[in-house]
Amino acid sequence: MHQRHLPASPNWYCSRCSDINGKGVLGFGAKNTIYLLNVTAASPAVTGELTGHTERVSGFAFCSHDGQEHICASTSDDKTVKVWDAEQKILLKEHSVHQSTISAVHWSPVQKLLLVTGDEKGIVVCYWFSSNDTQSFFPEPRTIFCLSCSPHEENYIAVGYKDGMIVVIDISKKGEVIHRLRGHDDEIHALAWCPQPREEPLCGRLEDNTDGSNGVTQGAEMGCYLASGSRDQTVRIWSTARGKGVMTLKLPFLKRRGLGVDPTVKERLWLTVHWPKGRPSQIVSSCFGGEIIMWDLKKSGKQKWNLLGSSSDGQNHSRIVFNMSSFRSGDRELLLSTSMDREIKCWDLASLECCWTLPTLGGFVYCLSFSSVGTGCLALGVGDSMIRVWNTLSIQNQYDIKTFWQGVKSKVTALAWHPLKEGSLAFGTDDGKVGIYEVYSNKPPQISSTYHRRTVYSLSWGPPVPPMSFGGSGDKPSYSLYSCAGEGVIFQHDPWKLSGEASNIDKLIRDTNNIKHKIPPHTDLSWKPDGSVLAIGNEDGSIEVLKAPTLKLLCTVQQHHKIINSLRWHHEHSSQNELQYLLASGSSNAIVYVHDLKSVIETPSESPVLMTEPFRTLSGHTNKITSLAWSPHHDGRLVTVCYDGTAQVWDVLKEEPVCNYRGHSGRLLCVQWSTVHPDLVWTGGDDFTLHEWAVSKQEHVTPPKTKKRIEIEKKRGPQKKSKKKKKAPEKGGMKAEERELPLGEEIKGAAGSGAEEGQSDNVEEEEERENTDGPSVTGWSRESSVDTRGTERVQNGEKFSHAVKREVKEDKKREKPDLSLKKRKPRSILPLSTSMDHRPKEELQQDCLTLAAVRYSHGQSGACVPGSGDHIQLGLFTDRDALYRMFQEEEESHMEAGHYDSMVYLRLWKGDLIGAINLAAEKGELTDDLLSLAPMAGYQVWARTVEVYVKQLCHHEQFLKAASHLVSIHKLYEAISLLKSHQFYREAIALARARLQPEDPVLKDLYMSWAAVLEKDGHYATAAKCYLAADSNFDAAKVIAKKGDVISLRTAANLAQISGENELAHSLSLRCAKDLMLFQDWAAAQEVLRMQDSLLGHRLVFCVNEILSQRLADADVVTWSVASSHTWSKSCDENFLSMVHRVWQSEFEVTAADLVKVKTLSQQLRAIENPPATTSVPLKQLLFHISLDVTLCALSQLLCDWPSVLEDLLRALTRGSEVGHFTLMTEVCQLLLTQGLESVTFYKQKLDPTDERSLVISESVEAFVCYQLMYKKWWNYSAETSALTNNTFSNGDCLTEKNHSEVEANRNGVAQSDAIFSEGFWKVLLSEPHANLQATQRAIEEIQRRVTSLIQQHSQRKDSRESPQALSTPQSETSEEHGGPLSGKSSESLSALTAQVAEHHKALTAIPELVKKYSFPDVMECCIVLLYMGKHLNPFPQHICSMAATLLRKYGTTESLCKAWKRLTQ
Repeated sequence: MHQRHLPASPNWYCSRCSDINGKGVLGFGAKNTIYLLNVTAASPAVTGELTGHTERVSGFAFCSHDGQEHICASTSDDKTVKVWDAEQKILLKEHSVHQSTISAVHWSPVQKLLLVTGDEKGIVVCYWFSSNDTQSFFPEPRTIFCLSCSPHEENYIAVGYKDGMIVVIDISKKGEVIHRLRGHDDEIHALAWCPQPREEPLCGRLEDNTDGSNGVTQGAEMGCYLASGSRDQTVRIWSTARGKGVMTLKLPFLKRRGLGVDPTVKERLWLTVHWPKGRPSQIVSSCFGGEIIMWDLKKSGKQKWNLLGSSSDGQNHSRIVFNMSSFRSGDRELLLSTSMDREIKCWDLASLECCWTLPTLGGFVYCLSFSSVGTGCLALGVGDSMIRVWNTLSIQNQYDIKTFWQGVKSKVTALAWHPLKEGSLAFGTDDGKVGIYEVYSNKPPQISSTYHRRTVYSLSWGPPVPPMSFGGSGDKPSYSLYSCAGEGVIFQHDPWKLSGEASNIDKLIRDTNNIKHKIPPHTDLSWKPDGSVLAIGNEDGSIEVLKAPTLKLLCTVQQHHKIINSLRWHHEHSSQNELQYLLASGSSNAIVYVHDLKSVIETPSESPVLMTEPFRTLSGHTNKITSLAWSPHHDGRLVTVCYDGTAQVWDVLKEEPVCNYRGHSGRLLCVQWSTVHPDLVWTGGDDFTLHEWAVSKQEHVTPPKTKKRIEIEKKRGPQKKSKKKKKAPEKGGMKAEERELPLGEEIKGAAGSGAEEGQSDNVEEEEERENTDGPSVTGWSRESSVDTRGTERVQNGEKFSHAVKREVKEDKKREKPDLSLKKRKPRSILPLSTSMDHRPKEELQQDCLTLAAVRYSHGQSGACVPGSGDHIQLGLFTDRDALYRMFQEEEESHMEAGHYDSMVYLRLWKGDLIGAINLAAEKGELTDDLLSLAPMAGYQVWARTVEVYVKQLCHHEQFLKAASHLVSIHKLYEAISLLKSHQFYREAIALARARLQPEDPVLKDLYMSWAAVLEKDGHYATAAKCYLAADSNFDAAKVIAKKGDVISLRTAANLAQISGENELAHSLSLRCAKDLMLFQDWAAAQEVLRMQDSLLGHRLVFCVNEILSQRLADADVVTWSVASSHTWSKSCDENFLSMVHRVWQSEFEVTAADLVKVKTLSQQLRAIENPPATTSVPLKQLLFHISLDVTLCALSQLLCDWPSVLEDLLRALTRGSEVGHFTLMTEVCQLLLTQGLESVTFYKQKLDPTDERSLVISESVEAFVCYQLMYKKWWNYSAETSALTNNTFSNGDCLTEKNHSEVEANRNGVAQSDAIFSEGFWKVLLSEPHANLQATQRAIEEIQRRVTSLIQQHSQRKDSRESPQALSTPQSETSEEHGGPLSGKSSESLSALTAQVAEHHKALTAIPELVKKYSFPDVMECCIVLLYMGKHLNPFPQHICSMAATLLRKYGTTESLCKAWKRLTQ
């Protein structure tokens, strides 16, 4: 299926999530999938996937027994355990015994049918695969982190816990704990048993020295050593014979952290250990920063370890290692490791060197870009916030990839290599950042100071446009960087000065083209390779083609009606120069259109052209198109990728599918054709993988209908959220079409980066960030979150209902009067002084004496100060100063109690109105009553109070009330802005309309802003009213048309006409009429077109189409029903063209008398794109093209332009032949040329005999008439041979197949007299110049097939390493199979074939251009039919038969023609 493959990254923080079997098959869990790799010392190869889990895979293990190596098991957060056949890639069995998250798994090395798993609640489950029995044990109430089955004692299992405890249990004794091994004080990350069954002496520090030994174990003991790795930074060796530790290995601190790691990222330690099978005295462990250490347990001295990959920098992992496993490959023992740095490494344990590195991906593959300067250099933009640059041509390392993370810090959604400067790579991110990396330097990237507000969709290098293009050649860069993002804006960045402000090219487009209406949001852009033309795709499905450098609008393509996701120009180095003008576009409507813009670019008109007909239509995908790419090696070869999960290769010129790739398990987001190998394509998707695949090796031709997408969703699973994972996935965006992503769904959100994931110390957060992708690109992520919320709502609903019942009960209780309860008094405003009046009687009486003394002591009251302290209550009975002192203390009391309203009242009573207001404002306690008193303090105080009150109201979300108060102080614009900022558009507009002048720009801004919001939410009618009110009539019509149904289009067209937007009304009316035509609603279509005087020419085309459809329906060529029609379209005996002229005169007032009008109509219709027909064109669309040709023919008759009459007739006749519809061609011929050859003679008499072009056209018309008459004669003279017409005839290499229904239809035609089939009749068909042309074209096609075959064989030889001799026979067979001039040549070289092509092209050049330009029936086919009829039916003159035989011998040398000749004439 694929050549090279970058898989998803192995899952993090799992004790055993990867394993390798004895045959060298590595399996690892990535997200909810298990990937399988074939491993050798030379390189890895991805062989397949195991899919079925619905959540993250938490464990994976192979069965290690002989003959069972293909059996493996996996565990998942979905709490299931699955057993797989890795060879067949099928699920064998599964169980769901665990009730908690499974955290450990191991397949017993002794019992081949026993699988052991453990979960976070401490449950150990033993599963016997053959009998499907399970047994559960609960040795300790702790969280299990890892477990390992003994390789020597079948019933012993070691279990490591989160708190550092290790136990060894015996499952034969109901899980009895044999040993509790204490020593670690933190998480146990891994356990590994010694492969040797006896405990040989080791050198080390004795853990417990009570037996008096010196630290060296004495003699071999029964039992087995067990190694453990813990987060406490130690590796311990345990003796299971004695149940104690015998050695502690402290991790060395190696300051070797990799260069590819952000130093600000914090990561927790993960210490995994592995005991290789053939090395009982050596164990391997991870270290702090990604290093791997080999420990020698018998080595004495301080340093008992050796570092793997120490010979050169860059061999080690750059971040912590999670899992290790080993196997023997020949005479080499290899170790496989997985790490947080998203790399899988293979190590040689003998040399301790790295054999190879396989990079993996931690996010969606959003974009791919091949460098045009650095051959084979492929850049990947991934959702893990990293850019990868892959040298795909590296011979020594197939996965020679460099990673760039500095300055990125977000999902990489767009990439573009500089077209001339080597190593200069532009990138765009999900957070709107644009930057340029110099990949061959160690410098951080340059970042543009201008940020987009949303996700960057695409980047493109192109020539500078104003204002950057101003100045001398040395003052400006040769290329500018253009970026398009989710807000619909395209910025032009100066690569020489990214710190400067980027320019929005919309301003230049508006100024150059005098655009007054709203420009639709842009979603993609593509510069033509020569930099002369820019194509811009928009959110409404339109494509604008603009001429550089002023960006003058050349044409608008109105083909798609949904958001444009991708635009690509054909390359310039094709053999056919006109192909460089092909523009391919993909949108969310699942159809790819290709437009030929040659005439628009080479001969631009004064006003922009509207294109509504594509050059080619490529249909087959079932979901939105996300990306497309032209092959740089072929002419007209295109590859497209889609949300249906497949990549489709098309032959654009033939409008045919070539192959379909279905290797991905998710939706595809990007594609690139290899710049080196013509048969290789690269694709990336939301399954976190990148695939390289060969076009020639695909078994499918067309995309699946719906099954593939269902399979993708099944593989994804429902993605249920774990209860512990409360954090919602972050939001991101792709193109607005995609908030399905993005992009209208915004297209491009994805998983968090490795750097981001490494920042948390929480395991569950790490795992969730690693394996969860943002909802902006993935529908399933959004669905899961929606489902979860739905569940919560239900639960909340239940709780709410109970709460309501309780409240009802409490209300009933309240209704019962409780006489014992007195009415509560309001809080006193003077609580301190009031409390002093509730003291004992003696103290109250003493107050009276004190008060009397104060009043009559004339200020000599001693220590008594009324209104304060212990005499606060006296402040009420003395002077004002005392009262104020009492108020002050009361205020302080209220302040402490939080009774700010009472404080305000006291200040008001003192007359301190300003103080009261300031206090209320400070504490947020302003009220309407207090505000009503503010004017008493003056206007300034009142206005300031209103402003503060407005802020207070906004804080409580009372925006309408706040705006009303702003109006009261004449802050009208602030009130309107407040309402607008909180999306009270209706109220803001009402206020503005009531108080502002009609021409105030604020009013228009309100309407436009509200319209944008309404348009985004799908309320198109209200949005249109806003646009109309803002005098933006163009936008009003566009938004009405956005729904796309006939009623909306008609309404939009009427609106555009009324408001004076004639061009828009023209295009909308035409689009509406074409939709009505598809439903055969002719009356409604004419009614729509009648609204526009400029559409008179199209009304004539629709008229001809209606009459033609009626005639063909009478002949049973078409069978569809008609919704409505006109009386003048009914069939009659009148000549077809005469009837057309009569209807035009009576209904449309088009006559030969008004030549100016007729000439204008002819010019308008000839400007319409009318591409050649292909076999995939629907019949209704084909009839429309024929009707356009017939309309032009009829107009040329009125103008007496007879050469044009014949040319238009020829196009109408050949369309049926081009699509292989012989019956249609015959009927059109009878309608247009009623008298057959006599009609052709009539037109020939009108021609100028000296006009060579006209004569060639007339010969082609005459030939097609003779062609269909020839078959009619055959069928009429030989009814018994009608079965032969089902044989294969050539229109190229083999004759057109005439099916039985067509034979019957044509047999009923009028019999022609024998006199017609004269010598002149056959000489018309047996044209030697055309025979020479057709033979040369066939020969070129034959050689092209041979070249393709040679390339495929070379690719197969390279893949299978076959010898040259092994390929000689297939070459010969291929040549004989195709036949032709190349038959019998067993082994032609590519250079010889190239020379032959050159010769044929030289011969083709010698043929007159007029012969090549106009269609002609297949001469070889006519020769074969003539010889057959002459031999079996009716003899013809001998010299005619000799002429046919001579032509066949000279030009019919292909094997297929020879077979047909012999079959029908012998």
